[in-house]
Amino acid sequence: MFLSKLAVDVRARTFRRDYANVHDMHRTLMSVYPDPSAEREKREAHGVLWRLDGTRGGFVQYVQSHTEPDWAKLPAGHLTAPAEVRSLRPVLDAVAAGRKFAFRMVANPTKCDHRTRRRLPLRLPAEQLAWLVRQGERHGFVLPAAGDGRPDLAATPLATISGHKKETKRITVEPVRFDGHLVVTDAAAFTGALTGGVGRAKAYGCGLISLAPPRTG
Repeated sequence: MFLSKLAVDVRARTFRRDYANVHDMHRTLMSVYPDPSAEREKREAHGVLWRLDGTRGGFVQYVQSHTEPDWAKLPAGHLTAPAEVRSLRPVLDAVAAGRKFAFRMVANPTKCDHRTRRRLPLRLPAEQLAWLVRQGERHGFVLPAAGDGRPDLAATPLATISGHKKETKRITVEPVRFDGHLVVTDAAAFTGALTGGVGRAKAYGCGLISLAPPRTG
């Protein structure tokens, strides 16, 4: 597994285009990976997950994949510095039941409207927390309590992700950024979540879990 850190140039024409249409951003990222030999969706074939984090000067993009990317294939001027690529093996090796981590994840919390069969965004903080708790039950982690007895978690709604696919299919995602701590309960299930992502809209900047040592104080 590889994790890349990209210093994107917010002034670049290609980034402005991609920021306006998340499907173009997806296609730009997929361009650095070889086409799969079998009839398989490219993102799935290479296990690509990504997230765009805001900074004071613009954005940093994190991209995770099974396959090592060739960032030289990006359009000229898309980055302000060479991509930083490192192995995720040390992170994966650190996963063990009972281990506590600080984490960040941008996700797409939704529910199914059983009448219309449409996916609806969860906008209430309590609904978003309940969604994440259910994901933890499926993916081998729990949210520990902070000093006040509440889950050690901050949920921050982000700007709507939008775009279109083939000029007709509209893409609309209402992402939420989760920052906090988690405790691994099932190492195999949690490793699957790390490598495969959590929730929907994985092609559009959701589902990537980033881990760090637990914070103190």
